[in-house]
Amino acid sequence: MAISQELLDILACPKCKGDIYLNETKDGLVCDKCKLLYEIKDDIPIMLIDEAKPIKTS
Repeated sequence: MAISQELLDILACPKCKGDIYLNETKDGLVCDKCKLLYEIKDDIPIMLIDEAKPIKTS
């Protein structure tokens, strides 16, 4: 079961309170402003700043 669009519409980055979106592989939520990836495990987004992974930019 994937994350519903309704849930995605209300979620925000816990660090900057900005918009987040589902990544291409649908296994995480991305905040472009903070350059963080919040992983999704067992269909539950892990929205903890300390658990977020930095996104590598080229």
